[in-house]
Amino acid sequence: MIKTNEFIFSSKYRVIRHLLFWSLWLLSWASFLTMIWPPFTDHLIRISLWIPVFMVFSYPISNIAIPKLLMRGKYGVFLGAIVCWLAVGWFLTGFFLRYIDAPLLDRMQMPHGDDYAWQCFLCVLTTSACFSSLSLGKQWLLKQKEFLHAQQEKVTAELQLLKAQVHPHFLFNTLNNIYSFSLDRSPKTPELILKLSSLLSYMLYDCKAEEVRLEKEVQIMRDYLDLEKERYGDTLEISWMVEGDIRDVFISPLLMLPFLENAFKHGASEQIEKPWMGVDISATNGILKFKIANSKNEYISHSNNGIGINNVKKRLEFLYPGKYELKINDEGDFFAVSLMIKMSGSISAFTMPHPPPVIAQTMTS
Repeated sequence: MIKTNEFIFSSKYRVIRHLLFWSLWLLSWASFLTMIWPPFTDHLIRISLWIPVFMVFSYPISNIAIPKLLMRGKYGVFLGAIVCWLAVGWFLTGFFLRYIDAPLLDRMQMPHGDDYAWQCFLCVLTTSACFSSLSLGKQWLLKQKEFLHAQQEKVTAELQLLKAQVHPHFLFNTLNNIYSFSLDRSPKTPELILKLSSLLSYMLYDCKAEEVRLEKEVQIMRDYLDLEKERYGDTLEISWMVEGDIRDVFISPLLMLPFLENAFKHGASEQIEKPWMGVDISATNGILKFKIANSKNEYISHSNNGIGINNVKKRLEFLYPGKYELKINDEGDFFAVSLMIKMSGSISAFTMPHPPPVIAQTMTS
């Protein structure tokens, strides 16, 4: 079965499209003239004789003037070309009427007027206008498709660039943490390297996809949290809570992790007294709610427009326009971020039944 878009735009059906148009146009003109001067057969023959003239006059406008002049913004040249072509059309109509149409009608012993060049020329212009309008409409649709495709490619390229900017930011801070452990010859270094390996694998491979399982994103955040927790030892108190079914929903990667990384960079690392941090993630009814709060040094002010946070804001605008809400508040002695996203549809219908996990844990290290 031929799809409508394929029939209109595919070059494979070009000949069929044109044959269909001229056939319908022939029948339309013959039917219209029959309502004024019957019979139908005579008009069908007369219009058939003029189809070549219609084609000779119409195709240069639709195939040359419109795409090469009008669609490229050369309006003055286009108008001048049309005026000149009208003069050619008038000459062509008179020539055909005198040397081809009238002699053929005489041979077929069909009556015809002696002077109806204006009526024939009007018929030629009407045909060309209709044919050119269809051609213009088709080329405009093609331009729109090209524009939308270019915009989509631009957005995709920008998103990839934003992701590429995020990856080194995480990697730099995490490598610094492991480096400090390696200097102390800590036995925990292999475990930390394994968690870093998991982070790198996620960033290099999983993040290439437009969306990942929320469960995977949460696990990566937990790995990152463990890496940072080892760095602070007993000086940091962390509350971590995950609620709802996070296994069967999808989210664009690396939307929450920058906030977690920012909480350590501008919170725990600058605290004189015992720092604290709370992370709350819930996924219910296709809505993701992510909240993170962390203590901070109230005497040090920070902008919430760092590289990582700015990238997240841009990606949210690209990926979830009108489907997210982000609040970032500096409360003086603590910092709070609240993010709510309407996620992609669940795939639970295709998975084995399992009880919804609820994980709540408070860690004091």
